[in-house]
Amino acid sequence: MSRIRRRTWGKTTTGVVLTAIMLFPVYWMINVSLTRDQDMRKSPPGLLPVHGTLAGYRTVLDEQLPYLGTSLVIGLGTVVLTVLLSAPAGYALAKLRPRGGGLLSFVLLAAQMIPGIIMAMGFYAIYLQLGLLQSVPGLIVADSTLAVPFAVLIFTAFMSGIPGELLQAAQMDGAKTLRTFWSVVLPMSRNAVVTVSLFAFLWSWSDFVFASTLVNGGSHEPITLGIYHYIGNNNQQWNAIMATAVVASLPAAVILVLAQRYVAAGVTAGAVKD
Repeated sequence: MSRIRRRTWGKTTTGVVLTAIMLFPVYWMINVSLTRDQDMRKSPPGLLPVHGTLAGYRTVLDEQLPYLGTSLVIGLGTVVLTVLLSAPAGYALAKLRPRGGGLLSFVLLAAQMIPGIIMAMGFYAIYLQLGLLQSVPGLIVADSTLAVPFAVLIFTAFMSGIPGELLQAAQMDGAKTLRTFWSVVLPMSRNAVVTVSLFAFLWSWSDFVFASTLVNGGSHEPITLGIYHYIGNNNQQWNAIMATAVVASLPAAVILVLAQRYVAAGVTAGAVKD
C-alpha cells in the first residue's frame, strides 16, 4: 500500500509541476498586464504586481473593443461557412461513397500542408482583382479555407460510425438523401459539429497571416492586428499588449471549457438506444 501511495503522490506531483510549467506563460501574461510602465524593466522582474495598475485594461476598453467585435464577426462567419461546406462533403464521403472519394480525401489531407503565407499571397492576388481586400467577407472566406479540409475529414470520420440501419430506416420511411442528412445524420453528428465549430473559431480568432495580408490598414481589423499595432520601434506598451491578450483569450477559454465534453464524446453514443 505504501508503494502504491508513493507512486500516486509521485504522479500527482509530476502532473502538478508540468501543469504549472505549461500555465506559467498565462500567469506571466496576467502579471505583466497589471504591471506599471516604470516597473517593466525592473531587475529581477517582480513575480507579483505589488503596485498593480489597470491602465492596460482601460486601454483595452478604450481602443480594442472594435477589434474584438470584428474578430467575433469573423469567427462566427468562419464557423457558419465551414460547417455549411464541410458537413455535406463529409456525409458524401462517409455514406454516399462517390467515385474518386479516396483521392479527394488525400487532396484534403495534402491541402493542410500548404503554408498559410503561400495561400495568403494567392488570396491577395485574387482579392486585388475582385475588390475584396480589406473586407470582412474576404477574410472569412480565407480563414475557412484553412478549416474546411480539416472539418471534412472530421465529419467523414464521425459520420462513418453512424449505423447504416438508421439511414435505411429513414429511406424506408420515404426520406430522400437531403432529408436523411438534415433530419438524421446531422443531429447525430452534433459532437462533430461542435468540434469543427470550435477549431474553426479558434483558427479564425488567432489568425494573423491572412489578417495582416488581406485586411491590414482597413477599417475592420481583427484583434490580432489590434495587438500588433501596439508594437513599434518607439512604442511598446507591454501592459496594454498583455491586457489585450488576456481579454482576447477569454472567449477562446470559455468556448473550450463549454465544448470539451462534446468534443470528447462519441458521435453515436446512445443513438441506437434512442
